[in-house]
Amino acid sequence: MGDGEPRVPTAIAVTSADMALPPQDERTLPAAVLQDADRRPLEQVLAELQTLVDQHGHVIVVCSQAVPAGVERRLHTVRALLETDRIALFRPPLPPLGIAVLARQLRQLASCDLGPGVLASAGRLLTHYLHAGALLGSVARLDRVPVDLKAHARSWVPGSQFGVVAHPVPQLVKIGPEAALAGPEFGTSLLVAKGQLAPDWVTGTLAPSWRVQGLREAALPAESADWWGTARLTEFCAYLPDLSVLYQLVTSVRRSACHWCGIDVIGDRCVFCSATPPDHDGAGDGRGGARDRALGHRRDPALGRRRERRALTG
Repeated sequence: MGDGEPRVPTAIAVTSADMALPPQDERTLPAAVLQDADRRPLEQVLAELQTLVDQHGHVIVVCSQAVPAGVERRLHTVRALLETDRIALFRPPLPPLGIAVLARQLRQLASCDLGPGVLASAGRLLTHYLHAGALLGSVARLDRVPVDLKAHARSWVPGSQFGVVAHPVPQLVKIGPEAALAGPEFGTSLLVAKGQLAPDWVTGTLAPSWRVQGLREAALPAESADWWGTARLTEFCAYLPDLSVLYQLVTSVRRSACHWCGIDVIGDRCVFCSATPPDHDGAGDGRGGARDRALGHRRDPALGRRRERRALTG
């Protein structure tokens, strides 16, 4: 990994310090922390991201869907003001601890010989290998996972606890002698973040049933209580810790050049410019634009990007 010429690694940014997990290994790069992006003066955040782009070439901001709406608006505003497709905002449907784990995996991969488009696309790929959930003291306000009426009723019984997996497949069980959650069918490590609920069931029952190969603890992200609807929780995430495995997964996927901005990507969408492959029959924009781009005519970066740039979504 990385026999080519030296290059400046793509910056991986998070929206708060508690989403910047400690390094997994000696190659894990530090995260750029965009702390209080919605509260600081716009000029400060603008200068901060401009500096990151200048130093790293591209920036991938990984953030939770539970971040305050003001944070997301500020990041879109800054990107628009900088008039650049070198900043990607990636908001996968993961709980906060899962977001932090994914950001760290991208920080691991950023040290390898992967271009920014491939690295950003890798975020979508790696989400499929994360199993993220929580032990909850109540599901009365949980709206991220389907909750039936019986579970809602049990939630009012003092001492009730629930095991929940939000990703990749929603699961919910009331904790009892027979309670079990389906886990990964491959070797993982488990990261546990304790809130206002003892993690005993997670560490003593769930971890052995999932046959995890390592167990680590982390601080609970501030966004977790809002995401799960209660502060009485312990959050957990099973993940692939080994950089060589992550690298093999990413490099085994076919790469292609984004028809819009030209960088190499994997998958069917460029995270930087948000472009998807055009219709192969040319029926795209009604003016031959999709057909021309499909034939390899890249857009001149000097042309009006702001008019046609699509809003980035996770």
